[in-house]
This record gives sequence, structure tokens and C-alpha cells, in this order.
Amino acid sequence: MQVFQFLFGFIILIKGADFLVRGSTSLGKKFGMSDLVIGLTIVSFGTSMPELLVNVLSSINGSSDIAIGNVMGSNIANILLILGISAAIYPLAITRNTYFIEIPFSLTATLLVGFLANATLSGEKGPLLISSVDGLVLLFFFFLFLGYVFISSREGKEKRFEKEYKAIAMGKSIGYLLIGILGLYFGGNWVVEGAIHFAEQLHVSESLIGLTIISIGTSLPELVTSALASFKKNSDIAVGNVVGSNIFNMLWILGVSAVVKPLTFNTISNIDIMMIVGASSLLLLAVVIGKTPKISKWEGYVFISIYIVYIYFLIERG
Repeated sequence: MQVFQFLFGFIILIKGADFLVRGSTSLGKKFGMSDLVIGLTIVSFGTSMPELLVNVLSSINGSSDIAIGNVMGSNIANILLILGISAAIYPLAITRNTYFIEIPFSLTATLLVGFLANATLSGEKGPLLISSVDGLVLLFFFFLFLGYVFISSREGKEKRFEKEYKAIAMGKSIGYLLIGILGLYFGGNWVVEGAIHFAEQLHVSESLIGLTIISIGTSLPELVTSALASFKKNSDIAVGNVVGSNIFNMLWILGVSAVVKPLTFNTISNIDIMMIVGASSLLLLAVVIGKTPKISKWEGYVFISIYIVYIYFLIERG
């Protein structure tokens, strides 16, 4: 029953986010919001809701390891698994903005989380925490990033938000919105409860569950989207989307989670932070060693291989 509830919770969680985005974008159009603003706000925040709900509920339940593991695992899976599989299907071009600004910003965000988690800004002694103050610092840098993305998109430098969103009937929009909110709440609860149950029954750490099952599960929509785009040879913005998602995870999701309730940080998670730094550095290395800025097929296979080794390491560690 717990396994069924956990898996069903994932489905409800992902579909809830989909309904929330569809209803919200329609309402946005009805209230005169431009497609650019809808893409930057409603869609960007809506697609990150599964990770956010899992993290906030984990934080409230006192399962900080699941919350932190989910973010770290998602970011590692985004780069090594999603980009690796996508590149193995068809080489991924990396845009100038992505490798000059966004990947370095993502690296900085990761190092900032590592610094805040290991330092005590208040001067009080005790267990390592990502405190509420740390959460506010992360949110400050997140809104700086949003400002950069908005300006870049308005100037036409960012193509990833150039989509058309359609309005549907008001009643249907509100219905989608309500279904989405309910789906996110119940799906998130079932996923978190199932994760805690698995950790107890399998005698493994909650961190392992967050870094593997939950992080991969919440990354599945992005994996399917990126893989299909590669099959259609339309993957030029895939890297930018993944890097942007990683920045959202580090600054927005961890920031909100810590503000809701401080997250206990285990020093072993520093290994996962360094793994994200290493994976992000591989992206920059792909730009340097190739004739053109792209992730080639063989580099995609390298990414996948590194991810498999990392999962094996996690299982041994957990």
C-alpha cells in the first residue's frame, strides 16, 4: 500500500503541476499578461512546484535530509542524466549566454549554498543549518537572477520563453487551478510519507532516498521533454533550461524551504555539493575542448557513465 501511495503520489504531483500551469497561464492571458511574463513567472514557478512542495513538506516534517537530498540529486540528475541522455541522442548546442553567465551563476549559487550551510552567520554554536536568514540570502540572489533573465528575454537574447500561451474559459481555468493545487498538496504529502517509510523499512538514510528516487522522479518530466526535443533535433535551448532549473532549485526551492523551517545540514552532503560543482565544470569543459560550444554524443555518454558511478557510490554510502 505504501509503495502504491508513493508512486501514485508522484503521478498526482506531476499532473497537479501541469494543471496548475495550464490554469494559471490561461488566467494570465485573460488578465492581459504578455507571453514573455507568463513564461518567466507562471510557467517557470509552476514547473518547479513538485520539487518545492516535496521540500517544504519535508522541512515541516523535520526530514531535512530528504529536502536537501532532493535539490542536490535533482541538480546532479539534470546535468549528468538529462543532458547526458539528450546529448547521446543528438549533440546539444550551448548558447553564449548559458556558458558565459548562467553556468557560472549556477556554480556560484552552489558554492553559496555550501558556504551558508557550513558557516554560522549568527555566531551561535550548534548543528550545521541552512537557517531562515540563509534562506533569505538565497532568495535575494534568486531575484537578482530573475532580473537578469527578464532583461535578457526582453532584449531577445533568451529564446526559451518565446512561446504562445492560449486562454481557455474562465470556469475551466479556475477548475484546473484548484485541481492543480489539490494534486500538488496530496501528491507531495504521499511522496514525502512514502520516502520516510522507505528509509525506515530499508534501513537506509533519508538523504539516499532524496538523492535518488525522489530527485529522479521529480526530474522525469524534464527528462522526457529534453529527450523528445533531441529526437526532433530541436535541443538548442535544453542546456539553458537545465541550468536555469538548477539555479531555481538552489536559490528558490532551498531558500523557501529554509525560510519555512531551518534545514539541518549533514557534512556528508558537501560531497554532493562538490559533485554539482564538478558536473557544472564539465559543461564548461565541453565548451573549451570542442570546436563549437556544444555537448557532443561521446560527452553525453561520459555524463551518463559518471552518473551511474555516482548512484553506485550513493548506494554504498547510504
